[in-house]
Amino acid sequence: MPASPFAQLRRRLALAGGRPADLPAEAAQGRRDQAGYRPSTLVEGTLCHHDVGTPEAWHEPVSFLDGTQHVELVGYHGTTPLVAAVVRAAVRRRESRRMGLAVRAVRRILVSRAPVLAAMAGALEGHEGVAIEDDDEPPHPIRDLERAHAVVDRARSALELAVAREYRATTPEEWLVVDGTLTVSPEWSRDPRMVGIVKSHAVLPFEGAELEQYLTVPVNHRSSVFQPGSRAVAPVYAWGLRLRPFAGRDLFHGLVRVEAAATDVTLAQVDQLSRHLLAERAPLANDPRADRLLYGIHDVERFLRAQGG
Repeated sequence: MPASPFAQLRRRLALAGGRPADLPAEAAQGRRDQAGYRPSTLVEGTLCHHDVGTPEAWHEPVSFLDGTQHVELVGYHGTTPLVAAVVRAAVRRRESRRMGLAVRAVRRILVSRAPVLAAMAGALEGHEGVAIEDDDEPPHPIRDLERAHAVVDRARSALELAVAREYRATTPEEWLVVDGTLTVSPEWSRDPRMVGIVKSHAVLPFEGAELEQYLTVPVNHRSSVFQPGSRAVAPVYAWGLRLRPFAGRDLFHGLVRVEAAATDVTLAQVDQLSRHLLAERAPLANDPRADRLLYGIHDVERFLRAQGG
């Protein structure tokens, strides 16, 4: 591979006290239109780096939850777009190092404006019609397409909530690791045996010097625990955890935000939970997000994608 034309510039940056990096981890940055800050409250002293110790495998049963969505524009009715999607969610449970299916669900939906779905009623072919919210605005193909994708996102979230509820009905005491934030539901945020893993960082919990402290957590370390702002309905405790070294890479490389119930029990076991999550780094997933992807979550994704469209 040819040397970067900016190699010398990176060396100069290092000499000037900066941190050279390679290509940005775009998936870690999340949606640019959502980028911003949500001031958080520290609940564990000052903001600093904590060495959590050696990775420690879970010896008790543990389960992982994730969802997938396959979305396509299938055409137009007049100038109104029709978007089809297959949305899936599943919980897979690991016991004695063997993974097995616990719960799964699937929805096939066709999303468009209500009059279009009514006209297409005889041709849905097993798909559930879901209307976009148009606020009485006139149809606009691009705006309607964006709203249709938002409907699919909400359908996936709802399916993941339903799958988790079904799993918890029979397995209330085991650990459940979720791909994403727990703040989507008070039910999740209050669950004492649920952990959320957030891989994107569009919304950051600190600014200024505290932000630099947060984004430079070394590998096998965590940040101090904090309570994310604007989460009054579903409050959680959170901390940054570095899964892999970031030196010479993007600041977000290997960084995840871990969320758990906002309780003293969480504070007492934050290091142990972090050690368990560090142990989930292997085997390494063959995925662009591998630096932030726990293998148990990756296993659920592979299972769901193997189900086909």
